[in-house]
Amino acid sequence: MRVLVIVLLAVNGLFFAWSRGWLDTATGLPVDGGREPQRLAAQQHPERIQPLAASAVAALSQRSCLELGPLDGDAALAAALAALRATGAEPQVRSSELPGVWGVATIKLADPDFRARKEATYRQLKLAFEPLEGLPAEQPAFVLSRHPSQAEAAAALAALDRRGLKGLRVLALKAPQSRHSLVLAQADGLLAAKLKGSRDPALAVGFKTCSAAPAASAASH
Repeated sequence: MRVLVIVLLAVNGLFFAWSRGWLDTATGLPVDGGREPQRLAAQQHPERIQPLAASAVAALSQRSCLELGPLDGDAALAAALAALRATGAEPQVRSSELPGVWGVATIKLADPDFRARKEATYRQLKLAFEPLEGLPAEQPAFVLSRHPSQAEAAAALAALDRRGLKGLRVLALKAPQSRHSLVLAQADGLLAAKLKGSRDPALAVGFKTCSAAPAASAASH
């Protein structure tokens, strides 16, 4: 009888400890396992869910290819990529390299009389020339010719030197530049409307229908 009483007391003690949740870790049987309050706490709020309008459903089913560009330079590309990825879009990147422009130009002609004599000489030799623009640190000066490569400009300079024309130099008028466009091959109608209505400065160049189907080898970022 004494052993039975001890066993009953032990069972009651264990039950009491389990009912308080003290043995959850040891037994793997949480006292509230049947009620699963953690699932209730994590449940979504159905009262906040709104059904899509028929027009929105139709827009989601529409697909079009959109192209943003051209974007000049890597900074413009990075800003546009960040803006598009913020909407959940992951565009393809198409890139090309624009060649630079080199010119045969005079040295700086700060003295007005010297500049006037240069103008008279070029007119007498029937050489085309124009004021240098876009490089304030190199002005005033004249540009006698423009070339797609530094080597071609150097050859033109050498030819003028053989004619006795001095005080000329090869000058980089425009540095080579990367040009990019971003392609969304399968934009749904809702995304297309959102992007076309965006006022983000990074997307200010605007979207248009793709000029050609995206190439499979296009770089994807």
